[in-house]
Amino acid sequence: MKVLQSALQRPRRRGDVVSVPWVAARWLAIGAAVLLQACSILPKAEPLDVYMLPSSPPAAASAAEAVPWSLRIARPAAGVHLSGQRIVVVPEDSRISVYKGAGWSDPAPVLVRNRLLDGFRADGRVATLSTDEKQLHADFELDSDLRAFQSEYRDGRPEAVVRLDARLVHTVTRRIVASQSFEVRAAAVDAEVPAVVKAFGAASDRLAAEVVDWAVREGSAAK
Repeated sequence: MKVLQSALQRPRRRGDVVSVPWVAARWLAIGAAVLLQACSILPKAEPLDVYMLPSSPPAAASAAEAVPWSLRIARPAAGVHLSGQRIVVVPEDSRISVYKGAGWSDPAPVLVRNRLLDGFRADGRVATLSTDEKQLHADFELDSDLRAFQSEYRDGRPEAVVRLDARLVHTVTRRIVASQSFEVRAAAVDAEVPAVVKAFGAASDRLAAEVVDWAVREGSAAK
């Protein structure tokens, strides 16, 4: 560092000619020194334990006859605090936080969409399924808004809360044939992150089961 300072502060004698390469080298050296100092004061990224959304053993497929229509499941729209991969917690009214050192394997809307897809597949009544990633043609689209995917405290204990406003849309006419709001809660056995994650899995499974029954009923009535 002393060598760099001496080079940058070297006095020019009367009559010296400063070459263009030396000027460029001087500015490069200054830039490198500033960048090195900036890197030394930047905070280190917080290490995260990454969790997949757990699922219960799949239930037996429905004995009902398969429906004659297809369904595309869209990724739910979500606000800023639910669009990322951090595990959101609301420890008290109107204050949103995240669990330190923990995150999801995918953004929350993707987790919910994929869990809904798993639910329809396990049920078996809608045999022709796709997601918005492929943009394949389908008779209906399941569109939705994710209103909550967070841990909330009730009587001092955390519980996973999932709220979803769902719409079944006819893809040709873009007409909403049915809409429904869902809310499911699942209590965690303790306040530790693994227990909270397990509660999220249970709540998501229940949500998927309710949405599947509703969509099959409404889609069949509209078709």
